[in-house]
Amino acid sequence: MNILIVEDDKLLNKGVAYALIKDGYNVISAFHYDEGYTSFLNNNIDLILLDINLKNKSGFTLCEEIRKKSHVPIVFMTVNDTEHDIIKGFQTGCDDYISKPFSIAVLKQRIIAILKRTNIHDKSIFKYKEITIDYNMMVFKKGENFIKLTKTEYKLIELLTQNKGQVVSRQTLLEKLWDADGNFVDENALSVNIGRLRQKIEDDPKNPKYVITVFGIGYTWGECS
Repeated sequence: MNILIVEDDKLLNKGVAYALIKDGYNVISAFHYDEGYTSFLNNNIDLILLDINLKNKSGFTLCEEIRKKSHVPIVFMTVNDTEHDIIKGFQTGCDDYISKPFSIAVLKQRIIAILKRTNIHDKSIFKYKEITIDYNMMVFKKGENFIKLTKTEYKLIELLTQNKGQVVSRQTLLEKLWDADGNFVDENALSVNIGRLRQKIEDDPKNPKYVITVFGIGYTWGECS
């Protein structure tokens, strides 16, 4: 479960992040408009906690930009608690509004309620940079181009992307890939499949930016947090 916090008060941002991480959420912190928008574009975000008074651009503006691309739940957390501000927040597309200072316990309950109410967003679609994957249809797309993958290559992609931000060990991949193509996948076959996959999806297979080797352990998708 990925929660994006866009809040320029670093102490508050880190405090909320710490509390949510303790509850098992994966938290991405951003401290200004551009960083927040980039984090939204490059990650599968389930919910956004957004301050209105960002230093460079308003949170209202960021909310409007995100709404052009996604229905991800957005909660404003701000000192701007006048009737006018609250109405404007909902008009720009937020799902809830919590005034500072607030109780972390109350914030957590609001997050739980919103995720239940919205049923999160469609987990069958994964997007990262120019990559789009439809898990249900087993479709892999890079930019405007559809790329055909074998069952084993697709399973590799699925395992890595669904564990984005974590390192997946070679042993785990070997266990999960058993019979993906009806055959046993050994260490050598795994290396061969990783190489073939990179040839298909990477701009430069020798310097991959999607399927990244973590030496001595395994692989990760994109940047490892």
